[in-house]
Amino acid sequence: MESVFMFFCTLLVWLMTPGIALFYGGMVRRKNVLSTAMYSFASMAVISILWVIVGYSLAFAPNNGFIGSFDWSFLNQVGFLPNDLYSDSIPHILFMMFQMTFAVLTVAIISGAFAERMNFAAYLVFIILWSLLVYSPVAHWVWGDGGFLRNLGALDFAGGNVVHISSGATGLVLAIMLGRRKEVDTASPHNLPLALIGGILVWFGWYGFNVGSALTIDNVAMAAFVNTNTAASAGIIGWCLVEWLTNKRPTMLGTISGAIAGLVSITPAAGFVTVPASMLIGFLGGALCFWGVYWLKGKIKYDDALDAFGLHGIGGIWGGIATGLFATTKINEAGANGLFYGNPALLLKQLAAISITIVFVVIATIIIVSLIKLFLPIRVSEEQEYKGLDLTLHGEKAYQD
Repeated sequence: MESVFMFFCTLLVWLMTPGIALFYGGMVRRKNVLSTAMYSFASMAVISILWVIVGYSLAFAPNNGFIGSFDWSFLNQVGFLPNDLYSDSIPHILFMMFQMTFAVLTVAIISGAFAERMNFAAYLVFIILWSLLVYSPVAHWVWGDGGFLRNLGALDFAGGNVVHISSGATGLVLAIMLGRRKEVDTASPHNLPLALIGGILVWFGWYGFNVGSALTIDNVAMAAFVNTNTAASAGIIGWCLVEWLTNKRPTMLGTISGAIAGLVSITPAAGFVTVPASMLIGFLGGALCFWGVYWLKGKIKYDDALDAFGLHGIGGIWGGIATGLFATTKINEAGANGLFYGNPALLLKQLAAISITIVFVVIATIIIVSLIKLFLPIRVSEEQEYKGLDLTLHGEKAYQD
């Protein structure tokens, strides 16, 4: 029964990456829709292979508190029998596949920050290096056997640090290092219904993302299930309320963005907090992410094209802090009590984990991009950007005139 449950959750999380391709594809100009989707599908291809070869081993094989080993490379010792380090009931190879979908999705999320301007060849080199040197270590710190943030007692139920903070911080660095698009002031979504379909698929897949992180069907999984939907709904209300007050009207793009903001915010806390807490986490997540997308980005003038940092970075940071505030052992005995349940130490641990992750990810990303720039142009030419990346990089059009 548990294996069937985890198999289904793995498929749900797998669906999120094509969902991101559609969500991002609908939000760019029509001349860049295919190239934007290609970033996500390249992640599915490249990271899937890399994960099987060595990524999973570096993230989850026992070794030390900072990185795994090469013992499970090419899935050596990873078979049908469960591995007690992570689950005593589901096949080890199924756990590997479930975690692979997270690694793939994280890279796809990053692509929203530099859409419409990053060289595809440089992107391929970047995701290989970033997955090995950034994602695998952070995953090991938080979830791996002996990971130092796990041993510290920091909580991350389904990927606040590993997926959202790491992808958001990376996206911000790339957006700054690549520079603003030439026609950024006239850029607007070319197909909102396409973005809506993609957003719905992402929301649907998120149930596997959060609920499946319990690795079994129990009270914690059901708490995560209810909290996930509740926070997403509250995120819509939080975003649209602030948008309505600020811009005098709620929008459809704001609605789906608010849902994703709520989902990101609840991810680290999903299996640790009560339903009322999830409402507040989602509502404030929607409001904070709206502030990040519409005020902070405009104030600092970085071009986070599709708001990878605005949604995932800010939402992930808030979610990690909220876990330190609202977590309770009444929901999950394997967790800890947060500040509002008499334990301020958890909040300090959450802040430490968030800070360590951001500093490491930012420094590592700067180094990786700087190295790639020595050998490859990281950004397309002005002519390619003007004509559109679909035609100049991939030789095809999404729509025939």
